[in-house]
This record gives sequence, structure tokens and C-alpha cells, in this order.
Amino acid sequence: MNIENILSQRRATILNKWIDLILETYPVEAAEFFKRKKDRFANPVGYTIFHEIEALYEELLRGATESDKVSQLLDRIVKIRAVQDFSPSQAIGFVFLLKKVIRKELEDEILEEKIAEDLLEFESRLDELALLSFDIYMKCREKIYEIKTNEVKKQLFRLLERSGMVYKIPDPDQEPDIKETGVDNIT
Repeated sequence: MNIENILSQRRATILNKWIDLILETYPVEAAEFFKRKKDRFANPVGYTIFHEIEALYEELLRGATESDKVSQLLDRIVKIRAVQDFSPSQAIGFVFLLKKVIRKELEDEILEEKIAEDLLEFESRLDELALLSFDIYMKCREKIYEIKTNEVKKQLFRLLERSGMVYKIPDPDQEPDIKETGVDNIT
């Protein structure tokens, strides 16, 4: 029996343990909330984690690690974790948690059925996911820093404008606004 078949048969157990480990990376209150609330709108983070992890597991069983679908699934998970208070390793560490679950769950099969080689191949797919997750994480963080920088620039400009240290130079190609010129009811 190959590893994909074993992982498919134990799908529910492995998924539940993987999700539990992922939720343990959050504060206790948040993890309890994510588990308890199943509504997509009342709990978008928990909903996303549960559904995207499940779909990601299915893609892994199919052997897909470089597909657009895998990238989209990872993107939705990593975006959430990128805006939260996680270090980069914590943000993408959820991928490696699956290794831990699988090794524990298939401990007997690894020894008895000699599926170690299949396991190494499967874990290589997980490593590829981790690298892809890191790329996605970095893009998210870059976007966050870009947004923050632009906001600081806007605030600084408004502050300088209010203090009279900066003013807008009118565009010579643009028609003057009637209200700005003080001329009313031109006929």
C-alpha cells in the first residue's frame, strides 16, 4: 500500500490533528473561538483555516504542489497569518506541522510496511509548499509595508500642508475651479 492511500484512509484523523496543531499557534481564546464558530461571516479566520487546509491536503494527496490552486489555497492562509503577530517562521510553520502529524499517525506503517521512501517523497512536497508559502508571506509583508509607507507619506503631507510649510502647485493645464477663483455665475 502506498502512502497516498494510507493518508487518504486516515484523512479525517490527520486533518483534525493538523488543524489542532495550527490552532495551538494562536492564543487560547482565539483558538477556542476558531473551533467553536463555524460560520464564515462570524469567524472568517477559522473558516478559512478549516476549509483551505482541507483543500490543501487533498491537493497534496494528488501530488500537486506547483499548481495555481495550491498557490491560491496557500495564499489565503498565509495572508491571514502575515497580518497577524507571527514571525515568518511561525506564519509558514503550519506546513511543517503536517509532517509531525503524519509521522506520529503512521509510525507503525513506516516501520512495518517500509513506506519510508514514500514518506520522504511526500515530505519533499511539504518542503516545496513551505518554500512557496514563504514567497507568498514575503509578498504580503511587502504589500503591508508599502501600504504603511504610503499612509505615513499622506499623513506627513497633510501635516505639512496644514502648517503652511507645503502647498499644492496648481496644474497649468487644468481649468481653474470657479469656487477657487472667486468668480460666480459667469455667463
